[in-house]
This record gives sequence, structure tokens and C-alpha cells, in this order.
Amino acid sequence: MTKSNKFDLEERTAKFGEEILLFCRKIPKDEITKPLINQLVKCGTSVGANYCEADDAESGKDFKHKIGICKKESRESKHFLRMLATVIPEYKKELSKLWSEAKEINLIFNSIYNKVK
Repeated sequence: MTKSNKFDLEERTAKFGEEILLFCRKIPKDEITKPLINQLVKCGTSVGANYCEADDAESGKDFKHKIGICKKESRESKHFLRMLATVIPEYKKELSKLWSEAKEINLIFNSIYNKVK
């Protein structure tokens, strides 16, 4: 990710969702990983979708609500990445990278949320 893209939240959250999708495609599927993958795909891709909605918010209250959803979805992404690291430890390094990005995104949205009246 280039430095300018790092500060473009629409691009950054879209890239995060794409990385989640590509990662989930290569995970071995079994009765434990399938539901985790499903949950991770949902929350990991919805961060960007909700940010797009926040960017087009109709009011300050609507904006704050959508940013709050971004916070929740990025935090949920961290949770499912952690669960996957437990059941597929051979992917821990890649999961750690995704988890770090989810954490950074979550911190950004927490900061935005706390600054909005």
C-alpha cells in the first residue's frame, strides 16, 4: 500500500476486504474453519461498505452511526482472525498481518467516532 493510499480510508478498507477474500480462498475448509471464514468474509468486507455509506451520510448522526458500524466490523474481524490463527497455526504469520491492519483500521474508526459530536 502506498503512503497516500494509507490515508485514503475508502481505498484502505477496500484493500483490507480484498486481502481478507484472497486469504479466505486459500484456507483449508473443514467443519471448524467454514463458519469462521463465513463470518470473517462478512465483517472484513463490510468495513469498507459501511465506510462508503458513512462518506455519503445524510447527517452528522447518520455519519457517526455508520462509523460506529465500521468500528464494530473491524473489531469483529480481529476476533475471527484470532480464532483462525488458533485452528490453522500454519497461517499465523499471514493472519497476524491481517490482524494488525484490522487493529489499525479499528483505531482509526475509534478516533473518528470519538471526535464526531
